[in-house]
Amino acid sequence: MMDRVNLRAQLGRYRTPYEEESGFIQDFLELTDDPLAYGRERLEGHFTASSWIVNRKRTHTLLTLHRKLGRWLQLGGHADGNEDLLEVAMQEAQEESGLKSLAFVDQAIFDLDKHIIPERSHVPEHFHFDVRYLLEADLEEPLIKSDESISLAWVAFDSVQDVIGYNPSILRMLEKTSKSEIIL
Repeated sequence: MMDRVNLRAQLGRYRTPYEEESGFIQDFLELTDDPLAYGRERLEGHFTASSWIVNRKRTHTLLTLHRKLGRWLQLGGHADGNEDLLEVAMQEAQEESGLKSLAFVDQAIFDLDKHIIPERSHVPEHFHFDVRYLLEADLEEPLIKSDESISLAWVAFDSVQDVIGYNPSILRMLEKTSKSEIIL
C-alpha cells in the first residue's frame, strides 16, 4: 500500500537529473504533512496521480485530449481522499481508457510535476501536485473513451511533440521513457 508515509519515503529517495522536477520534491514532501493533501477541498493545491502509459515495445504512449483543459495529456486524476496514489493512478488509467492489460512497470515514482489548474466555475485556480507512474499496456487492445476525454489515442513517440505542442512535463516523461532501460 502506498500511503502518505510510504509516499514521503519514496519522495525522500527520489532523484532526477531534471532541474525543474528536482525543484518540486521539497514542495511534495511538505504537502505530505497536510491532512487535506489528498482532497480537492484543499483549494491551494492537492495531490493527483497519473500514468505515463506505454506499449511494451516502447514505441507509443497513450494520451487523452482532456475535455476540460482542451489539451493532450497523460491519463490521471484526483486522489479524492485516497492516500494510495498507485491505486489512484491505476484506477484513473482503467476508467479513462477501458484497458484491462494495464500493468505497472515499477511501483516507484516515475515523474513529478507541480502545475497550475486554471479557475473554472466554482473552483479557484490551484496547483496539482501530480505523482506519475510508468505503466504499460497492449497496443492492440481496444480503447474505451470516458466522458472526461474528447479523444483517446496511442501516439508514436516520434509524433508526441507534434500532437501536444510544447509541454515540458510530457516531453520530460517521453525523454525518460526513450532513455529507459526498463523493457519487459
